[in-house]
This record gives sequence, structure tokens and C-alpha cells, in this order.
Amino acid sequence: MKCNDALDTAYKAEVPLPFGKRLLLAFHIITCGQCSAHLENYERARFLLRTDFFPSSPDFSDSIMNSIYQEAEADISAFGEEAEEHFFGVGGFSVKGWVIAGIVLLLSLATVFFGQDFTSIALDEGSSFLLPLGIITGIVITGYGALFIGSHLKEFSERFKL
Repeated sequence: MKCNDALDTAYKAEVPLPFGKRLLLAFHIITCGQCSAHLENYERARFLLRTDFFPSSPDFSDSIMNSIYQEAEADISAFGEEAEEHFFGVGGFSVKGWVIAGIVLLLSLATVFFGQDFTSIALDEGSSFLLPLGIITGIVITGYGALFIGSHLKEFSERFKL
């Protein structure tokens, strides 16, 4: 058995080998020092890659979030009672305003499909037109919901006792 054949066979050792081929491979590895060194280095590399070669990184999320909360509390306490107006603006949408705007948005997105222009474009373009339209509709509804929930997170957590 030649060195190249022996190394190729040994590198593919996960595949079960016939007994005769295993015997020839073992004999070649025992008699050839160069192939033996190659396979020893190969097994070391495989062991390092199988085990936890890269150490795990420390988790800094708790310390980062604590420092963000402390900084936000310091900023809010520095402004006093005007803090909410300073950071969140004056006269923002109320929950009622957000719900009304959401209903208008949903109705406008739903009625787009009933227009005459839509049906002619949909007939001309086929289903390739409906997929991007559906994706855009989903993105708009998801974005609106995320903004609504994100802007009223404190109120929701108090209402639902979270």
C-alpha cells in the first residue's frame, strides 16, 4: 500500500473498511514512520476540534443591562418630574389613538385587495405579485404591532402584572 492510499483510507476511517484493507492499513502505519506521524497529528487535530477547543466567552449581559438601567435612572432623576416629557415627548398617542390608527391601518390593508386596479394587476402578474404584497403587508402589521407594544410596555406590564 502506498502512503497516499494509506492516508486517504485512514482519513475516511468513519466508513467501515473490509478486514483485509484494515489489516493492510495497520501494517503500513506500523512500518511507515511518516504516515504514522501524519495520522497522529490528524487524530490530535480531530480531538481538539471535537472537544471544546474555543473557550466559552464570559456573559456580560447582566452587567451591561445593570449599567444601562443605572444610567437611565440617573438621567431621569436629573430631570425630575419633567423626565417623561423630556425623554418621551409631549402629547404622544394614547392607547386609544394607537388602537384607532391600527384599525384604520388594518382596514386600509384589507381593502387594497378589492380595488379594480388590484384585480387587473393581479391577473396580469399572477401569483408572483401576491407574494411580495403579502410579505409587505405582514411587515407593516408586525412593525406597527412592535411599535405599539414597545411604546406602551410600561402600561402593559402594569395592567397585566408582568
